[in-house]
Amino acid sequence: MPFDSGLGLGEALASYASRPEHSRGRFHRQDAAPTRNDFQRDRDRVIHATAFRRLVYKTQVFLNHEGDLFRTRLTHSLEVAQLGRSLARSLGLHEDLVEAIALAHDLGHTPFGHAGQDALNEVMRQFSDDHSDPEAAGFEHNLQSLRVVDTLERCYPDFDGLNLTFETREGVLKHCSLRNAQRLEMVRPNDVGARFINKTAPSLEAQLCNLADEIAYNAHDVDDGVRSGLIDFEQLQVVPLIAAHARAACVAHPALRGRRLLAETIRRMLTAQVYDVMDHTRAQLAAAGVQTADEVRAYGRDLVGFSPAMRAASTTLKQFLFANLYRHPQVSEKSALARQVVMELFTAYRGAPHEMATSAPPTSSLNRAIADYIAGMTDRFAIKEHARLTGMRLFATDDL
Repeated sequence: MPFDSGLGLGEALASYASRPEHSRGRFHRQDAAPTRNDFQRDRDRVIHATAFRRLVYKTQVFLNHEGDLFRTRLTHSLEVAQLGRSLARSLGLHEDLVEAIALAHDLGHTPFGHAGQDALNEVMRQFSDDHSDPEAAGFEHNLQSLRVVDTLERCYPDFDGLNLTFETREGVLKHCSLRNAQRLEMVRPNDVGARFINKTAPSLEAQLCNLADEIAYNAHDVDDGVRSGLIDFEQLQVVPLIAAHARAACVAHPALRGRRLLAETIRRMLTAQVYDVMDHTRAQLAAAGVQTADEVRAYGRDLVGFSPAMRAASTTLKQFLFANLYRHPQVSEKSALARQVVMELFTAYRGAPHEMATSAPPTSSLNRAIADYIAGMTDRFAIKEHARLTGMRLFATDDL
């Protein structure tokens, strides 16, 4: 079933799509833009944000300096946006909102990917029992992404943050602990944290971005993993989702080998996943009988998703990548060094806060200010800062 390119915006929107004219608005009231809807405006603000530009030098799986062809947080975000817009158009959802969420969803990621996040979470939790410091309750990149767009960006004369619409911010906060949701609600009642307390669902556009994120990173981690030499194409044949599409590619193109075979296999896998999401989501929406975006939220569980068979196949692929790529000795070795950089930077800044060259908004917590500063770093800036403050050079690279 091909994409229906006639769907997208205006009259083509489904009744349950989010609509900018029905938005719950911005925290700081602003007049409407004359030539852009509010979701377009959100997307444009994200693209021009400092945190967005930094994503080009932040790790996805491989450290930024390890190769020019590997994905970064920026290229990952662009791939999520592309997948998201294609799915949104087919399902009659709002493409601009999907793109805004997709481009913003990783703004809070630390340098060094999940290794950096885990290290920052660990060191922040060391201070979580300090009752004089209520903000020190760990670190989570989804919450940090919200913090970036709400507080840390400083582009406007009248407020901190980007002042995005509720709907974009709701999609940025994909996951949130109950404790953090309650903390958010104390600051802004009935805001984006409320759904984690009330057990409601986000918009379909937010649900779609969450799944597009998964589809994108599974595909590009296979690609980067093979390109790096840490996994090989033959290994991947134990994964049914890869093997089935590799066989189909070889039947259609018997002479296909090497890089082209891998690319064609991944392309077919992506296509199968996208069509599966379309078909299953349409069936879910019909069964649920939802007619409006508010009814989607009240329904209380995700309606955008894989079929059970595709969910199982995707899970098997993720398990393979976890065991063979993310825990590969070479990746683990670099991850350990990255954790050391982040934790020692945190310790150094706690002892000498003046070493942080930051113009970030003031915060009641030194620990949180340090976490904000480190989370905003690129890989190579973190490595340089660590070397400057400790005298150690943990990553032997010629291009730093």
